[in-house]
Amino acid sequence: MDNRKEKILIVDDETSIRRILETRLSMIGYEVISASDGEEALNTFRKEYPTLVILDVMMPKLDGYGVCQELRKESDVPIIILTALGDVSDRITGLELGADDYIVKPFSPKELEARIRCVLRRIDKITVNSSIPSSGIINIGLLKIDTNKRQVYKKNERVRLTGMEFSLLELLISKAGEPFSRSSILQEVWGYTPERHVDTRVVDVHISRLRAKLENDPSNPDLILTARGTGYLFQKLTIKEHII
Repeated sequence: MDNRKEKILIVDDETSIRRILETRLSMIGYEVISASDGEEALNTFRKEYPTLVILDVMMPKLDGYGVCQELRKESDVPIIILTALGDVSDRITGLELGADDYIVKPFSPKELEARIRCVLRRIDKITVNSSIPSSGIINIGLLKIDTNKRQVYKKNERVRLTGMEFSLLELLISKAGEPFSRSSILQEVWGYTPERHVDTRVVDVHISRLRAKLENDPSNPDLILTARGTGYLFQKLTIKEHII
């Protein structure tokens, strides 16, 4: 990481929330920009190229879902969705559209700050004790996974993964053949312990997104497997698959 300030885009139609977050995040060293509706958010994003987006769901002109969809067409920028307390469907829909994490309103600014730090740290580089070869290259079937460049190719074509998707994939590969529980994945990749059962849905949705991008048949995966009663695992790698 260089000394450049991380730039955060706050998108919320509530002036009070924008002001509180602008003040808090600026005080701890981030450069903060904001938008009050979805259309302004997209225009601001394309002008400012922020490092991370905090995105409310319910907004005028274009809601958070629409903004998330548009951003994912052109960028893998980290996105944290803000959702109402009772709207579990909001959280899941936001994740399915490409958000990296969510936080429930009303929320503690300190909690949001912790989530921001964790997402930015994880998309920069995940560090795990692993069996990944020193070259950082794993070839398996039609996939080439470069853990140093954090890139994946399928049939020699680049597959766009978000930073959190790659961190999840790298974690699973680091101990290929060994299952991870949903809770341990959430702790390792997202950096927090689930307080409610719904929290682990973050993991389920990201697994689904990875399968859709990497598996030949996502409904019958042969790379990212379900460990019944536990969680998920990446298929065991052979020595041959570690070699470029």
